[in-house]
Amino acid sequence: MIEEKDFRRVLGHYTTGVAVVAALVGGRPYGFAVNSFVSVSLDPPLVAYCVAHTSTTWPSMRDAGGFTVSLLAADQEQVCRLFATKGADRFGALDWFASPGGHPVLDGALAWLECVPEAVHRAGDHDLVVVRVTDLGDGGGDGDDPLVFYRGRFGRLSDAPTPSARFDRHDDPDLDSPFFSAIAAHLD
Repeated sequence: MIEEKDFRRVLGHYTTGVAVVAALVGGRPYGFAVNSFVSVSLDPPLVAYCVAHTSTTWPSMRDAGGFTVSLLAADQEQVCRLFATKGADRFGALDWFASPGGHPVLDGALAWLECVPEAVHRAGDHDLVVVRVTDLGDGGGDGDDPLVFYRGRFGRLSDAPTPSARFDRHDDPDLDSPFFSAIAAHLD
């Protein structure tokens, strides 16, 4: 039997980015933080995120018909903490703008994606939400350093040692998959 504490500890060795999923519902903005966000498909453009069944925000957003995902910058740790706190006034002190579809995009985010739901799958104590990207853009943040989460702590890529060689997908034909192509396209 795998103990929950051991599972969390081992998976904590996998560095993740941090994002905020948000929607405007009945004229009111709702949102929550995720670090379980992943690119799923280039054609069609799909991404996914996970949300706990214990979320009190997700039930309000589930049927919104659309969402935005704001990819947080390294200086937005407090924003992430705010969106991870139950009962907090998450949008009260924050600046945001409406996406073309009217959903909240957080000022200072590195980038944003506007999405519509494709599928929701029950996955243990979470829902796996697959969404289609309908629009996207740079967030206008000051830098290009993302907020990352590793072993229970926030950090930034600039804290990591500088790699000795730049990643190039053309160096290895096995890396010429849609996933690595999408990553490398951002490095070009």
